[in-house]
Amino acid sequence: MDIETFRSRHAPTESGETFQLENSYTLDVAVDGTVMAKAGSMVAYTGDLSFTGKASAEGGLTGFIKEAATGEGTPVMTVEGTGHLYLADSQKKVQVLRLDSGDAITVNGEDVLAFESDISYEISTIDSLAGSLAGGFTNVYLEGPGYVALTTHGDPIVLEPPVATDPSATVAWSDTTPDVEVNRSLSDMVGQESGERFQMRFDRGDGFVVVQPYEELA
Repeated sequence: MDIETFRSRHAPTESGETFQLENSYTLDVAVDGTVMAKAGSMVAYTGDLSFTGKASAEGGLTGFIKEAATGEGTPVMTVEGTGHLYLADSQKKVQVLRLDSGDAITVNGEDVLAFESDISYEISTIDSLAGSLAGGFTNVYLEGPGYVALTTHGDPIVLEPPVATDPSATVAWSDTTPDVEVNRSLSDMVGQESGERFQMRFDRGDGFVVVQPYEELA
């Protein structure tokens, strides 16, 4: 294709939405005030924006929000100003959700890309998993109203309880709570770990569970 066709085909689209997908992998956030975003996810921006995070001892941006009691957290940055912010995370697909007042979702900390400043949030860990899976298992509870963007490796599927999931493939859940079970028959495997050894069982509630075709923490 010629240059003008290339430019027009891939140019940002105009929209009145605060969170908009430019393609499957890139989120366009119309910032007018403050938004929270995963540290390191900015790929471009226009306008007058500033980025704030918590510097680590080794240098760089960590910006842990509401650090969990275990010392783990989710690295995010505060973005302030007016302009358009373009976010992406390792070619993972971006999923945009709008939470109404009272709506809530719990998301694996690795899969939180951005959320509006009006969203209330809390960091937690599942103790029985945090020490068993590489990288731990930190979750972010997000309650509306406002937009939330999460990421998935590939196309997710949304399941209803009762359902059992691999923790490493579990992205998020809403209106349900998991219990963790250990498959003892896989506990004696020598020299390897298996995601099937630990299972998250969602047996209660009327909500949903989001899983991806990828084991994030295995």
